[in-house]
Amino acid sequence: MTRVEPVPDEPAAVVECSERVLCVADYHAGLEAALRWEGVSLPSQAAERREHLLTLVERTDVERVVFLGDLAHAIGDSRGDERDELESLLESVTERVPVTLVKGNHDGDIESLTIELDDEIAVTPTGGIRVGEVGFAHGHTWPSRRVLEAEVVCVGHEHPTVRLEDEVGGSRAERAWLRGSLASEPFVEHYGEELDIDGELVVFPAFNRLSGGTWVNVEGQEFLSPFLPDGLADGEAYLLDGTRLGAYQRV
Repeated sequence: MTRVEPVPDEPAAVVECSERVLCVADYHAGLEAALRWEGVSLPSQAAERREHLLTLVERTDVERVVFLGDLAHAIGDSRGDERDELESLLESVTERVPVTLVKGNHDGDIESLTIELDDEIAVTPTGGIRVGEVGFAHGHTWPSRRVLEAEVVCVGHEHPTVRLEDEVGGSRAERAWLRGSLASEPFVEHYGEELDIDGELVVFPAFNRLSGGTWVNVEGQEFLSPFLPDGLADGEAYLLDGTRLGAYQRV
């Protein structure tokens, strides 16, 4: 049984655990506001992102949404346009289904936003959470032992991207999924003890298409996660449309 099934042409997956959930990573609400501080002027896409997600909730008929970290963009307290976007998003989603937020490195003060919706939103520790045989973690730090011993481990943070070249030398970047076996060695070394690791690792693409990413098939590009690439054995890349590209290093 495939427990993590990407939604065709979307940076999202339906995950079957004790519930049927829609899982997305790296939403990065308020990114346009942050870019303005860096001199890049882009119109806000907050409404489009929200409607995109709500459409996916309805289309996939899920019982819960899991945000796989970095729902927010500001490292600290979300303010202004970002806070407005987050409040509108969470209110809209929780009118339909409950939410689990796996805390990421950009979600430092997210509890200040979720407290009024406490009955409908669960915020996990940074080590993630295990639901049945599926583990969820953001990926900026080491997943908990219990998460790592799940049948499938879902992480974000990396924003995996592949550079594709055409026959005339042109190139483009595409968001991608990475999937492969969990390699136990880096986790055993980190925790200093044996772990019952024999599952699959799924690295989610970023939901926010403006957020950039790690070009996984470009030589010299460093991964962001402390356990990648060593924690991913026989890793393969897939485009959002489902195209299997094979070993990500050789794409």
